[in-house]
Amino acid sequence: MPAAMLPDVPPVPPEKPLAFDCCESGCDRCVFDIYAEELAFYEAELAAWRERNPGLDPDEARRRRSERGA
Repeated sequence: MPAAMLPDVPPVPPEKPLAFDCCESGCDRCVFDIYAEELAFYEAELAAWRERNPGLDPDEARRRRSERGA
């Protein structure tokens, strides 16, 4: 399938770390810092996706895509 024909898939949110994923030793890049960076990137990508796909629900779009097996 040519690149121009690929569906516009909504971004997938990052997985939030659990409380015990942090070792509480003051790491320079704590898992929660990394998550915050990934979440900010996801939110920017989601905003761009919503702009390209007004009125569509990203969760519904992901569900439909998985039902098609794509």
